[in-house]
Parts: sequence; structure tokens; C-alpha cells
Amino acid sequence: MLSFLARRLLYAIPTLIAVSVVAFIIIQLPPGDYLSTLMADWASQGGAVEEGTLAAMRERYGLDQPMYVQYFKWVTGIVTRGDFGISFEFGKPVTELIWNRLGYSFLLAILTLIFVWAVAIPIGIISAVRQYSVTDYVATFFAFFFLALPNFVLALAAMYVLAAFFDQSVGGLYSAQYIDAPWSWGKFVDFLNHVWLPIFVIGTGALATMVRIMRANLLDELSKPYVTTARAKGMSELELLLRYPVRMALNPLISTLGWILPTVISGEILVSVVMSLPTTGPLLLRSLLSQDMYLAGSLIMLISVLTIIGTILSDILLAIADPRIRLE
Repeated sequence: MLSFLARRLLYAIPTLIAVSVVAFIIIQLPPGDYLSTLMADWASQGGAVEEGTLAAMRERYGLDQPMYVQYFKWVTGIVTRGDFGISFEFGKPVTELIWNRLGYSFLLAILTLIFVWAVAIPIGIISAVRQYSVTDYVATFFAFFFLALPNFVLALAAMYVLAAFFDQSVGGLYSAQYIDAPWSWGKFVDFLNHVWLPIFVIGTGALATMVRIMRANLLDELSKPYVTTARAKGMSELELLLRYPVRMALNPLISTLGWILPTVISGEILVSVVMSLPTTGPLLLRSLLSQDMYLAGSLIMLISVLTIIGTILSDILLAIADPRIRLE
């Protein structure tokens, strides 16, 4: 297992290099650069900048250099000093901007993942065991409904209902009096009162997908000969269900962890904008719109790292859940 993990970590290095190259190129594909966007904003406000000043700013930000020079400068800083560069728009180190928000993004991702699995697995089991029943049809309807409903629309609707009919504070992760306050029991309770709504909104799309996957996997397992053999030997339905089919049906579900984790992170971008969440989502959107390449590239790199971490975790969990994979 250790040699397997070592190989996967070694494979992750060229993967990250390839992702960083592609991300850096895509960010610079739109015409112009950060200064072009900045000049357009100033021009819309009636301002103007002299050519000499613009050239000096371009030299200061390194935008007068070829793309490959800018890329190697960025990557060298990350590898040698852990320096992700300076954000053009904010004028601060990228690490300072990211770390302030990354913790909340990770926390929301993990809590959303727990919520998705805790709800999807039981519903998928019930839908498969009671195939074509009222319960199955209801679960299927809501699964397709939430799968088709954009997360930001659900966020807007939920915020309106809670504010208009339940007089509940919505938006953000804290009430106004707790935003800058030190941690206390009151702030923790206030956080719990706010965080459940983003978790529900962000997790609905993945939840619907997981329910369908669990249902399909379990239906496939229930039709196999070993289930008939176990029933013939007199094993109770509950024991049979939990010992064999459910365990086997979880394997494909566990393998989806590699894409569920980054999907949750990327799915919270618009939700975070709508709900004013202090996560990396709004920061990524803003950096892409302004072509702040070092900030946008660093955030995309972190999402890629999440994909790799999720894939490795899914492999470990698969080896724990299924001895056959461990033996292989």
C-alpha cells in the first residue's frame, strides 16, 4: 500500500505541472491582460493614463515579458519559496489572500461531503430495495429536480423564503456582530445556524447524483447469484443486505470521491457570490474577470490538488472496504 501511495504521489507531480501550464495559458487566452481590463475600467469612469505610465506599470507587473517567462517565474517562486506571486488587483501576496479564505472552503467542502454521503446512501438503499414503489418514485423525482436546478437559483429561493417567512438572518457564515469577534461559544452556535444552508444548497447537485449511483449499483448487486444463495441459506434480509450487496455497491460510490471533492469546491463559486460567503469562490471569479493571472492560476492549482487528494483518498478507502483491491 505504501509503494502504491508513493507511485501515486510521483504521478501527481507531472499532472500538476500539466495542469499549471494549461491553466496559465487559458487565463491569458482572452485578449489583453490585467492592465487592459484596468484601463477599460478607468476609461469607463472618465479617467485616462499616459502611455509612459502604462509602460512602466506593464514592466512593474512583468507583463512585458513573454508568457513562458511569466510562467517559469511563477512556478519557480512556488517550488523554491512557496511564493504564489503578487495579486495585481489587490497588491498583496496571493498566499495571504488565499489562506484567509481557503480554510472556509475546505470546511464547507468536507461538511458538504459528509452531508451528501449521509443522506445519499440511505436514500439510495431504500430506493433500490423498494424499486418502483412510492418511495422510489419520490426519491427519483427529487433527485432529478435538484440535479436540474442550478445551485445559485436554489440559494436565492432559500434565502428569500427564510428571510421573508421565518425572519432568519441569511447570507454569510456569521451574524454581523460575530464577523470580527474572537471565537466563543456564541460565535460557534451562530456559525452552525448559518452554515447549514450553504451546505444544503451546495450539496444538492452532488446528492442527487450520488442517490442515483447508489441505487443503480445496489440494484445490480441484488440481482447477482450470491444474493440468492445467501437467501437460500436462511440469512435475514437486513443482515444479507448490509453484509454483501451494500458493501459491494459502495465501491463505485467511493471511487467518485476523486471528482466529488473538487466539484463541491467549484460548485460553491456562484453560491458563495450569492450568499456572500468568505470562501475562495468569489475570489476566483473576480480574478478571472480581471485577468489577475497569478491569483487565478493559484486557485485553479489548488482545485487540481483537491482532485488528486480526492483520488488518492478514494483509492485508500477502496482498499479498506474491499480486500480484493488490497490483494491486487
